Amino acid sequence: MLSYTMPPYTLTYFAVKGRCSALKIMLADQGQQLKENLVTFDDWMKGDIKKCCVFGQLPKFEDGDLVLFQSNAMLRHLGRKHGAYGKNDCEAALIDMMNDGVEDLRLKYIKMIYQEYETGKEAYIKDLPNHLSKFEAFMAKNKSGFLVGDKISFADYNLFDLLLNHKVLSPTCLDTFPTLKAFVDTLSARPKIKALLESDDFKKLPINGNGKQ
Repeated sequence: MLSYTMPPYTLTYFAVKGRCSALKIMLADQGQQLKENLVTFDDWMKGDIKKCCVFGQLPKFEDGDLVLFQSNAMLRHLGRKHGAYGKNDCEAALIDMMNDGVEDLRLKYIKMIYQEYETGKEAYIKDLPNHLSKFEAFMAKNKSGFLVGDKISFADYNLFDLLLNHKVLSPTCLDTFPTLKAFVDTLSARPKIKALLESDDFKKLPINGNGKQ
């Protein structure tokens, strides 16, 4: 009985959305519970937590005895466990490919937010359609409303989270991408995702650690 009342997963991270929103959205949509350990910047600077991290960084994810670092590894693990990694090896390979594409754009976004916000924001927004168009074309060709196959995958959750961030940065960024716009609207309306996005605990978290968005 105990296993049904205790959250099966534990996440240790800072009090930001950052690299963990996609994971939280995925777990919520899959009906999974998550225990969260929030780390303050002061605690992190003491160095004890950092020493225990394989790559010296958070998030840290625990699934029983399994301890993972690297947010994309966490998403793939949960994709395998919860049927969100395609229905065969070919679909899984395409999901990996698209998730790598999401990661490429996320890294560009992070660099702009943390290093070039004042000097590079306008140029980033101007160039954004060149990146979004790739996802639009791939998803439109699939015709299911998802990136790959006919079922949601971890790459969809990851893309959804990143698109939400970009809608805050540039509210009209999806106006010329009907497939991506419909994708965001559809996932936002899924009951468990909607409940998470509207929850106070989620809404109060800043998107990024420096307060810029």
